[in-house]
Amino acid sequence: MSDSKIIVALDFTEADQAKRLVDRLDPSLCKLKIGKELFTAAGPALIEHFTNKHYDVFLDLKFHDIPNTVSKACQAAANLGVWMLNVHASGGLPMMQAAREGVDKANISVAPLLIAVTVLTSMDEATLHSLGVSRDLPAQVLALATLTKQAGLHGVVCSAQEASMLKSALGKDFCLVTPGIRPHNSDKDDQTRIVTPAEALNLGAHYLVIGRPITQARDPVVALNTILNEI
Repeated sequence: MSDSKIIVALDFTEADQAKRLVDRLDPSLCKLKIGKELFTAAGPALIEHFTNKHYDVFLDLKFHDIPNTVSKACQAAANLGVWMLNVHASGGLPMMQAAREGVDKANISVAPLLIAVTVLTSMDEATLHSLGVSRDLPAQVLALATLTKQAGLHGVVCSAQEASMLKSALGKDFCLVTPGIRPHNSDKDDQTRIVTPAEALNLGAHYLVIGRPITQARDPVVALNTILNEI
C-alpha cells in the first residue's frame, strides 16, 4: 500500500479507460479515487481489480440517505476492501453515526477511513445562500466538519482554502482530503475554490485529489511525477 499524498481521480466513463491509465502508474506513488460515474459503469469488480494490484482505493460515492440505508451501504463498501469512503455531512449526525456503525460491522481486518463531504468545491457562497444556508461558506464548512468529528468519523473532504481553519479547530489528526487541486499553469475547469498541490499541503491537507491535470495530461506519468516533485 502507498503512503502517497496524491489520490488520482479516475473520472472515466468506462473501466477499460481507467485500467489503461492505471497500468502506467505505480501504487507506491499514488492512490486512486473511484466516483459515481465509474462505479456505476464498472461496479465492485473494478475495485477488486485495483486492490489486487496493491492500490489504495478511495470510493467516492458520497452516501446521503436515511441512517439505516447509509449504514448498510457503508458496510457493503467497507467489505469491498477500500481504503477510504465518504458520506455527506449534511445528512446529519444520526446518519453519520450510522455510517460509522456500518463500517464497524464490516467483515474486514482493517477498517477503511470514513470521511464526510462538507461543501463541494464547485460551490461558491452565492450558490450556498441560494439553498437557504445563511452562514457564510467558511462557517458552514466548520459547522459540518465539527459535526463530522462529533459523529466519530476520521475527517472531511474540504477545499484546501479551509484546511488551515479546520486543522486549528479540530486538531492535526483530523484527516483533510482536498479536491480542487490544480498545479501551476493548469485550467480551473469547473472548480471555483482551488490551490496548488504544495499550497494545499502547507495549509494542512493530508491528501490531495487530482484528476484532469493527471488523467488528461499528454503524459500522465510525467504529470504525476511533476506534482510529486513539486510537493
